[in-house]
Amino acid sequence: MKKNPLKLKLPILNLGRLIVFLTIVTGLVMMINTFIASYQRQQVILLESRLELNHAYATKIAQSTDRFLANALQQLNVSAKRLGQQFNRQTQTEEVERLYRQTNDFSATGVIDNTGNLKAGSTGRSDVAGIPLNSTGVKLALNRKAPTISPPYHNHNGQLTIAISQPIFDPQGNYLGFVSGAIYLGQANSLDGILGHHYYSDTSYVYAVDEQRRLLYHPARERLGSIVGENKVIDLVLHGLTGSQRVINSQGRDMLAGYAPVAATGWGVVAQSPTGHITEPLTSNMLDLILDTSFPALTILILAWWVSRLIAKPLTELAIRARELHTTDPNHSLHSIRSWYFEARQLKRALMQSQASFHHQIDKLNETAQTDPLTGLLNRRGLADAINMLEQNEHACGLIAIDIDHFKQVNDTYGHNTGDQVLKYLADVMKKHSRQEDILCRNGGEEFLMLLPDVTLDQTIQAAERLRAFVANQDNIPGCRRLTLSLGVTHWSPDSNESIDTALKQADEALYKAKETGRNRVNAGYSL
Repeated sequence: MKKNPLKLKLPILNLGRLIVFLTIVTGLVMMINTFIASYQRQQVILLESRLELNHAYATKIAQSTDRFLANALQQLNVSAKRLGQQFNRQTQTEEVERLYRQTNDFSATGVIDNTGNLKAGSTGRSDVAGIPLNSTGVKLALNRKAPTISPPYHNHNGQLTIAISQPIFDPQGNYLGFVSGAIYLGQANSLDGILGHHYYSDTSYVYAVDEQRRLLYHPARERLGSIVGENKVIDLVLHGLTGSQRVINSQGRDMLAGYAPVAATGWGVVAQSPTGHITEPLTSNMLDLILDTSFPALTILILAWWVSRLIAKPLTELAIRARELHTTDPNHSLHSIRSWYFEARQLKRALMQSQASFHHQIDKLNETAQTDPLTGLLNRRGLADAINMLEQNEHACGLIAIDIDHFKQVNDTYGHNTGDQVLKYLADVMKKHSRQEDILCRNGGEEFLMLLPDVTLDQTIQAAERLRAFVANQDNIPGCRRLTLSLGVTHWSPDSNESIDTALKQADEALYKAKETGRNRVNAGYSL
């Protein structure tokens, strides 16, 4: 029968290697799980912390912007009240220059009358007076006649601008015009300083948008005035909400964003940090941690290997002795095994009891079983008991069926007394050529049987051949001088599906074949 080439033969692990394998696998799994869990937990803490900080900073920037706008309106209100008392060229020029120079809040300042003509500007040039203005900021201020913060628009120079204005009324309540301060977005001024500073010196940054999603501030100056596309954070902040969220921004980057609205204008301020930049140091730290713990981990694994050898050694020795349990001296090999822990000690004790019990059963069987009165060997009843014991203890054994060649002629020629002497002689020879644990039986007439526990078929054949050769070479056999034997050999294993009785029949068949093929020979049957 051909073997299946696809069928793999799995290696058999001994206990020591199995313990080492399980220890290493368990240790590695625990270490990897610990590192992964630690990394994930630290990552969550780090990201949540940065989200919280970005939210706090966005709120701070939004509040600072609110205060800046309120202060700007307050400055303009002071000037508007003075101008309402003295709406002349000198006062107009003085207030415009004061507003422009006393702080860095405004990029330009001016006074515009109620028809939209510029009365005085911060440029210091007298020739600008009387110029009509029609910018978005001017139109909105003239229309409202109230404190106004305009939406961003491009002035006549193409500069993205926000105009803040206060109306001017005379003591009778007549509307005279307004005083205005313009803030050029993207240029150095107080608002740019508020939005442009971030407490982290890494790649974190702040940006601001108006209600139309137009960028009012961004560290990339070329993006000022552009409309931001899909972005969940901007959707939320323009609805007046405040908070933090991990988001993929309009540029497709993974960001940690905190957001807050500017109450006075409805603008939104977002402080955000790239997620990858935040987690990079954590990954580096975890790699350093792995390197730092590798030596202690290796030490632990070596210690586990050494301990596993100590644990496995007595069990391995007991397993080896168990194979020889019923063939060795009961007071010899097991006593030398050092069983230093409870389970090994109990197993050793059980094996010693089993060994002693087996030898006791053998001794008792030899003493109490019925024997053949002529030869002192077991008879059929004793053989049955011995076979039953072998089957119960699941011991493999070799079987040798023996027959004296031409025994009838010995009886006919020399008489039955001589025949009895020959039978006794063969029984003595069998005893001398067997072990203590071997089972010897006179099966009837001149037929004998030997059962050899715990031997292979080859060893059984060798034992049969030694017995045959010894008898064949003897010249002084009582009563008949020379004698030969025919022997049939087989082998039985407890793993076989057949019984010992089947093996006995096979040994008989092998014996008859030996007689048919010339006698004085050993013939081997199959191993069962």
